[in-house]
Amino acid sequence: MQSNPPLTDASGEVRELNSADFAAMRPASEMLPALLGQELAAQVLQPKGGRPRKTTALKVSTTIRFDADVLDALKASGKGWQTRVNDLVRDWVKSQRA
Repeated sequence: MQSNPPLTDASGEVRELNSADFAAMRPASEMLPALLGQELAAQVLQPKGGRPRKTTALKVSTTIRFDADVLDALKASGKGWQTRVNDLVRDWVKSQRA
């Protein structure tokens, strides 16, 4: 059986992987315990769970059309401009209910 050539050449260039390389690959869950130890591997492999869900109402995606100058001014106000527009519209809706 012919062995695979090295993954890198003398100049450090990585060669293209072939089907034999992919066949030899193993999941991290098999390899990490031997490399890191069981306890550390379990910590590394534990799912992170992502960002916590909001307890308030979730946002709904929509499309709204603004005049170009209005949109430019909103974006120029910096990061969080969409949240600020949302807050302004919420205040306006509350004022209309009163």
